[in-house]
Amino acid sequence: MQSSFSLMVFGWTQIVMDIQPLIVLMSGEGHLHGFSHTYVGATLLALFAGVTGKYLSQLGLWLLRITPSVKISIPWLVVFISAFIGSYSHVLLDSIMHSDVQPFYPLTLDNSFLGVISVSLLHKLCLYSGLVGAAVYYLLLFRNKVNEASSS
Repeated sequence: MQSSFSLMVFGWTQIVMDIQPLIVLMSGEGHLHGFSHTYVGATLLALFAGVTGKYLSQLGLWLLRITPSVKISIPWLVVFISAFIGSYSHVLLDSIMHSDVQPFYPLTLDNSFLGVISVSLLHKLCLYSGLVGAAVYYLLLFRNKVNEASSS
């Protein structure tokens, strides 16, 4: 999915999502999982993270020498798909494990996702999906190298 998803924009979105809880933890004041952990807040933060993340990611790819030119351009559609998947999945996963998350604020203060599965199972599902994703990535990488070698 190299041309359909930006892991760097996704990761930047995770950081942006947790700035508000970090401020609350450092200051001791406020609602830990406040507005940033609602779907309305996640929408606004995805827009912000997409616009800023596009340029930060392009610069990061160049600085890490992953791309030979600073002129790499991540398409806007890919940027916003990655940012929205990042922000909405963040709210969903935190809604399952944190009792103070109110994902549908201002419509309701209820959190219908809380406890849908245990936190332990949630962690296992995240770990296993990451392992499956890594396996698929390396399988596709291997397949592409084999196809390149056979066509030369």
